[in-house]
Amino acid sequence: MIIRLPYGHGWIEYDAPSTAAVLESSVGELRGGGDGRKIVEAAMERPVGTPRLKELAKGKKTCTLIISDHTRPVPSKDILPPMLKELREGSPGIDITLLVATGFHRSSSKEELVNKLGREIFENETIVVHDCADPASNTRLGLLPSGAPLVIDTLAAETDLLVAEGFIEPHFFAGFSGGRKSVLPGVCDRVTVLGNHCSAFIDSPFARTGILDGNPLHRDMLAAGRMAKLAFIVNVIIDEEKKTVAAFAGDFETAHRAGCDFLRRYCTVKPAYADIAITTNGGAPLDQNIYQCVKSMTAAEATAAPGGVIVLCAECADGTGGDGFYRSLKDCRSPEQLYESIMATPQQETIPDQWETQILARILKKHRVIFVTRPELERTVSDMKMIYAPSLEKALELARGYQGKDASVTVIPNGIAVIVDGDGE
Repeated sequence: MIIRLPYGHGWIEYDAPSTAAVLESSVGELRGGGDGRKIVEAAMERPVGTPRLKELAKGKKTCTLIISDHTRPVPSKDILPPMLKELREGSPGIDITLLVATGFHRSSSKEELVNKLGREIFENETIVVHDCADPASNTRLGLLPSGAPLVIDTLAAETDLLVAEGFIEPHFFAGFSGGRKSVLPGVCDRVTVLGNHCSAFIDSPFARTGILDGNPLHRDMLAAGRMAKLAFIVNVIIDEEKKTVAAFAGDFETAHRAGCDFLRRYCTVKPAYADIAITTNGGAPLDQNIYQCVKSMTAAEATAAPGGVIVLCAECADGTGGDGFYRSLKDCRSPEQLYESIMATPQQETIPDQWETQILARILKKHRVIFVTRPELERTVSDMKMIYAPSLEKALELARGYQGKDASVTVIPNGIAVIVDGDGE
């Protein structure tokens, strides 16, 4: 049984035993007809919970359109042209700013933006990259339900009309991406992101893939969207080839929830507990660094047997994804010690990347993680308390050394595309 595992811009082929369980999304069953822009246009013609975007634009002088950054495979070339068209139909002289929602990520480069948006949009629209670390460019709006301050980009706070694009996929602690996440963490100041991503929230049993109700991070994110007056979203669902297969437009709460409920039907799988769980982070751009790959580890965590081994395949062309993240793992005595230290950290003392470190430490307390990646990262992987392997074959050799030659295997070809749910459908 040959299984293709996304890796960077290519694939790793795995000849899996016939006894292996395979957990994968059925989003591939959706057929979008090959024209993502038409799918988006159709959704915008029938928005959920709001008038059409061109109606909302009437009488408005300024609009800030929040767009995703280089780390997200959002098909902006499908989404932005119809949004820009409707905005200008509603208000021909409207002043539109595209605000890149970097959250806590590094700034997007010119080349990355051209590749994402297309040269025409890049050269003809006003584009500003959000900076969460620049207090002068951000504005305080009030307090979130958690008590954390809501401070967002001034371009989002002071515009006449705030709208956003995005995509919906399972998210390992916010439940799903998209919708309200364009605001928080997308265009928030670091103080807001840190408060939202505190250890107590991350530790909540509701801060898991596919869970919105009862999720404390989601609650604060919804409040941020309301306080920012996010008026309209266009969110898409993409297949494994990063092509648009469905779109949801309208109110940032109801349209997003409709998209999440739709996607859940195709992504929820029952765990197949195994001694060895193999997964990937879905290939480029989502496997560009170790930081991003913690997401897919949580899917493997949900189906690995107690004491089982997780094998993760990811190119990580951008390295660790953050020096603080790397050093937290490198400098700790053990994952157990690191986890306990993070759990003792009050909300107001949350530090950058603590949440990702917390989740990785949680996983490493229970499982060995064998990381298949580029040779240049061998020392880095080892420093971060994981085990390096130059190939999947070598990783499986190591895993069987720990678990026995007859170890059971579960494969999740794309760990960020599934919701592993013990009570799943």
